[in-house]
Formats: sequence, C-alpha cells, structure tokens
Amino acid sequence: MSNSTHHHERSEDMTKSTTPDDYSVKGEKKKKSLLPSIFSKKGRNGRGSDEEVFADVKRRYASRSSLLDASPVIRKSFSDRHPNSGIESLNLCTYEKQLWQVVEKKEYRIFVATWNVGGRTPQIGVNLKDFLRVEGETDIYVIGFQEIVPLNAGNVLVIEDSEPAAKWLCLISQALNEPCEEASTDNFESSSYKHSSHTKEKITSGGEQSQRTSIKVLRKSYRANSALVKACNCSLEPSGMHRRARELREFIRRVESSTVDEDSPSVSEGKENKDNSNGYCLIASKQMVGIFLSVWVKNDLVQHIGHLRVSSLGRGIMGYLGNKGCIAMSMTIHKTSFCFVCSHLASGEKEGDEMRRNSDVAEILKNTQFSKICKRPTRQIPEKIMDHDRVIWLGDLNYRVALSYDETRALLENNDWNALLEKDQLNIEKEAGRVFSGWKEGKIYFAPTYKYSYNSDEYAGETVKSKKKRRTPAWCDRILWYGNGVEQLEYSRGESRFSDHRPVCAAFKAQVEVSSCSSPYLKGYASVGARDLLVEVIPQRHSFYEF
Repeated sequence: MSNSTHHHERSEDMTKSTTPDDYSVKGEKKKKSLLPSIFSKKGRNGRGSDEEVFADVKRRYASRSSLLDASPVIRKSFSDRHPNSGIESLNLCTYEKQLWQVVEKKEYRIFVATWNVGGRTPQIGVNLKDFLRVEGETDIYVIGFQEIVPLNAGNVLVIEDSEPAAKWLCLISQALNEPCEEASTDNFESSSYKHSSHTKEKITSGGEQSQRTSIKVLRKSYRANSALVKACNCSLEPSGMHRRARELREFIRRVESSTVDEDSPSVSEGKENKDNSNGYCLIASKQMVGIFLSVWVKNDLVQHIGHLRVSSLGRGIMGYLGNKGCIAMSMTIHKTSFCFVCSHLASGEKEGDEMRRNSDVAEILKNTQFSKICKRPTRQIPEKIMDHDRVIWLGDLNYRVALSYDETRALLENNDWNALLEKDQLNIEKEAGRVFSGWKEGKIYFAPTYKYSYNSDEYAGETVKSKKKRRTPAWCDRILWYGNGVEQLEYSRGESRFSDHRPVCAAFKAQVEVSSCSSPYLKGYASVGARDLLVEVIPQRHSFYEF
C-alpha cells in the first residue's frame, strides 16, 4: 500500500474520532484513568502510601475551602458546597425547634419578710407600710408569719382560727395598694372592714355567721383568678397569652369594684378609671395553725405565672401537728421555677436542741411534695423543694447563740456582734455541713431579733427575775436562699414593738428566663427584627445568598 493511501486512511480515522460523542467518551475514559494513577503513586520509600495521598488531598481541599470562605464575593457552586447532613435535612420543623430554644433573661425584684407575731391579733400600732417598704420597683412580695394565733390546744388540735389571717391580708393589701394612706390598725376597723361592709350585707344577715362569712369573702376578694395561675402555661401561644392577660385584668377590675366602698374618697377621684397595672394582687395564701404565708405580685405579672401549687408539712406535737413545720409555695415565672418556704422550727435553747431543728429541715426537704399539673410531657416541673431553680426560705428558724445569757449580754453591751455570730448555731451547723448545705445567707448587720418585752426595746431577760423564763437573745428569724441567678440587695430588721420578735426583711434581684415568641417565619412576620432572627438561626448556603 502506498504512503498516500496510508495518509488518507489515517486522516479518515482522525475525522471520525473528533465527533462530539467521541469527545465525551474520551473525557470519561480520561477521568477514570486518573483515579488509578492517583492511588498507584508511590511514596519516597518506594511503596504505595494511601495515608500520604489522602493527607495531601485533605490539605489542598482545606486550603481551597478557606480561600473561598475568606472571599465572600465568590459564590460556591453546588459541587463545592460542604456536605452537611444537618443542612440537607433542614426543614420548618427543625427551624422552629431551634428558634424556641432561644431565650432571654429578665430581672425581677422580690421583697421577702418574716415575722413571729407572738399569737397577737393586729390591733393598734401595726404599720405595715413601713414594714413592707412599699415601693414601685418591687415586683413580688413574699410575706410569712409565725404564731398568728396562740399555739394552744384549741388551735392545734381542734380548728385553727382564720380571723387573724384575714386581718393580716387586709393590712397587707391596704399597704400595697393604698400607699398614700397610713396603713396602720388605727384605720383598720374604719377602713378595711368598712370596704367590705356592703359585701357582708349582701351575703347574709345576723350575728356571728355573718361575720365569719364576710371574713371568708374578704380573703378571696384579694386573690387573682386561681384557675389561671394554677394552670399550666407552657404551651401558650402569644394569642393565648393576650387572652389570659385580658381575663386577668377583667377579674382584677371586678374585685376592685366589689371591695371598695362607694363612699370612699378614692372612688370620687376616679379610681375605677385609673390604670392599676402597678397594683398588687394576691396569688396564694395558706395558713397552718400559726404559720401563714402569702405571695403578692404586680397585676401585670400575673399572666406570666403558672404551675402554682401549695404544700404544708407539720413537724410539731408527735412529729406531725401544725404548731411547727412549714408551708411551701411553688410556681413558675415565665420559664423559671421558684419555691418559697415559710417555716417555724423546733424551739428550745438547751444543748442539743439545734439537732431537732436540723431534723425539721431535713424532713421538710425530704417530704414536701408538689402535685403534677404540667401538660407538657417534655418539661420537668419540680415536685420537691430542691428541684426548683430558685428557692427562698424564711421564718422563725429558732437557732440560738451557743453562749450563756451573761456572756451574750456582755457581748451585746459592747456591740460585738461578730463574736456573737461566731457562736450562732445556724452558722455553726451550716459550716459543719449538718444543715442547709450549699444555701446562702446575707451578712447580718443587725441586733438579735429575739426575745423582746412587748411594746419595749428591751430584751425580755432584763426584766425577768426567774432564770427559767429568761431567754438568751438570738437571731431566730432568718432568710436564706438557694440557686443561681439570685442577688441579695438588702438584709435588715424592722423595729416594730408589736411582738416579742422583730421582723426581718430581705430584698432580692432574681433572674428569670423568658421564652421567645413563636416563629416569625411561620407566622409571616416581615419586620426587620424578625429577619435578623432568621439570619441568625438558619444556616446560610453561599450558593443561595449573596453578600
């Protein structure tokens, strides 16, 4: 065959191989041929090293990715995207779950007070306005009493007297909601009972039954709608929250209109048209013989309170009667759980009596139980005191000073409170880890609160000749707290001469977790803030977003 013939056949073969289909076939073959060549490379030692090859590929891939990430103008192609199963499976359900986990913190001010009133019913001389330090900044008032009735057999074994509790509620409500008037028992009979006189007449008529019924109605009249604050509010949508707030406002207006006297000057000044968002309403109150605890909150805060539960535990006669023990109230404020414990522990200043008080605390923590009322199975609502996020314990804890009466009196005359506090039984037992382990108490800068002569600034031992009736001065009345997110702002005592105890007060600033609103994307919000929230939550793909 001639050379020209060979040249002609070769040109025809080249013409056939340059068709588009042949180009694609050759491209695929070329790609396939590269793979074996990559993995067939030998290392410096002459043998194949897959580890070195993969390490080199990873280094090149990482440098290329960092270059693309550092250059936001460059848009990555689909093939250059980092494979991420979390992003690939992103849908509205996972987005909503992520959004609900975004919470913010808010601070509330809580005023806590404890007072052993020595079995005396309030008459003349009690000024709760000064005792409660009424001010607009306080959001929650927690007020505990001990011995609101005499601890005799009739009150302990038969039936407790509820009339003193009703009187204390009247005084508290008057001090919190009528701060311009002098909140003393001088106007208690003429003002507080006068306000409920028309309610008394509507219910029934005649003697003692009328008086008892009016007191019962008076106690209920200060309360917020118990069905709302006891309910589970975990899954409330914003629309449900607004409806709940509206119902509470309507309820509070009905209560005010039914408990305020029509002839009262405050009505003529237009009180019924006044914005009462800064007023206070009763969330819950509970009496167990002489122990009485009530919690009051601002009206505009009621809508954020839920899971309200009350539990009481007797530790008195025979180990279970209510002359000693505690009342505990549990609630959630937004997403944070609170527990307030008011207690009256075992008395006595003999050596070893502090162990009985330690035992009371241990039994209270162990056996106080709250019911299950949460509707959301995934949320764990506390059932024990120590399960709560924030716990405040107040009351007559009855811990004494481990010194003789004469030694204590000598230190008091020199105002050497630090030396006395070193012998304080509660401090000793706490430091030894036998009680209130991990709890906190503010520094005490006030004189012992027990035991005073009635209507006097002198300790009772100064006027009592019998050593058996003499009591060594001590810090019996205390306030402690447990949990993070609580800061004590004040710890002091009042100077009322009404009882043989001085009242003790504390102010706190507590953090509360506030849940975010429902998804703005799902609700169709178009605000700038909603878009910013979307940008923070949704992972961004460079192939879809330009910078």
